[in-house]
Amino acid sequence: MTTTRMEAFSDGVIAILITIMVLELHAPDAVTWEALRPIVPVFFAYVLSFVFLGIYWANHHHMLQLVDRVNGGILWANLHLLFWLSLIPFTTAWMGEHHQASRPTALYGIVLLFSGAAYTILQRALIREQGPQSRLARAIGRDAKALISVAIYAVAILCAFYHPGVSQLLYLAVVLMWLVPDRRIEKELRHG
Repeated sequence: MTTTRMEAFSDGVIAILITIMVLELHAPDAVTWEALRPIVPVFFAYVLSFVFLGIYWANHHHMLQLVDRVNGGILWANLHLLFWLSLIPFTTAWMGEHHQASRPTALYGIVLLFSGAAYTILQRALIREQGPQSRLARAIGRDAKALISVAIYAVAILCAFYHPGVSQLLYLAVVLMWLVPDRRIEKELRHG
């Protein structure tokens, strides 16, 4: 099987998730600047999650550019990733509404952690199908950024029970780390 349908389906799901998140932004009843103050944390949670989903979309797209076929296991690994990503709108809304609370901030991190793990599972399934000498395998290598991300998520989840704001800053640090699409894959696309 080619990657076309899997990529199109994933693109559609991610677009729907972003749409669901923006629908959670409710306009205030008043028309003053002061009326916006209560929704600032909700807006920042939305921006953070929008960028997270954008990063997954961009890296998923880049990764599939190095793949020429998929199998049933890969389709299920992709659905596993989409499952965890589908929880981002819920956890975004909960953390945004209760930005100083431990449990919503921790759950947000748990969903991010499992999304990252699911992405890695998909990546490994693709490499298995393409072979250890494939362009994707060469481009990914040891994937230190993914390991660092997991470590930051774990620290942030634990930290959420003591300082939710610090956890949210750690989530932002991961976003900043991944903001630029995976250069290893772009290099392989240019030279491979």
